[in-house]
Amino acid sequence: MEFKRNKARRGIIALLLLVAAASGCSNEPDYSPKPRAYSRIYFPQRKYTEFNEGCNYTFTYPTYAVIEPDRSPGAKACWINLQMPQFNGTLHLSYQPVTSRKVFNELIEDAHTFAFKHTVKATSIDEGVIQYPDKKVYGIYYSIDGNAASSAQFFLTDSTQHYLRGALYFNTQPRLDSIQPVLDFVKKDMAVLIKSFKWKSPQAN
Repeated sequence: MEFKRNKARRGIIALLLLVAAASGCSNEPDYSPKPRAYSRIYFPQRKYTEFNEGCNYTFTYPTYAVIEPDRSPGAKACWINLQMPQFNGTLHLSYQPVTSRKVFNELIEDAHTFAFKHTVKATSIDEGVIQYPDKKVYGIYYSIDGNAASSAQFFLTDSTQHYLRGALYFNTQPRLDSIQPVLDFVKKDMAVLIKSFKWKSPQAN
């Protein structure tokens, strides 16, 4: 009988230890991951001005952007950067004259290649047609979703004389969830730039 009582006592003690352990765990600090926090973003009031600086094109751009000549190796005349210091981003614009059908086809293929090289990080790449026949402005807009280095690219051409390519980059580690509000804001101003874009030199029929 004594053996049975000792065995029963050990069982009760074990049960009490389990209850105490469970109770103690409920009082432990919560170490579950917290949602990522980002700094509050202040967007500027939308105001625009015109770029008209001796190149074969002109367009309207937001006043919060600063235009600088592209000084990277290999940069050519009328290659410019729209710096957006408030958003730590840059819209690179590179102009090329179209001197032949072969050159034109190569430029179009290059634009496609540059956009789709981001497929490793992109979740999708959508293409939109740009058409302003009255201004002889045609092109393709590439919207690149996901954590790609470039979030939007486009090219504009008259198909006979002029070609311009644009590429938007943010100078931070690509992370869509953190830059999405800024990206949405900047894309609207890119749309204004594209819609206002004009070639300055006489057009061939």
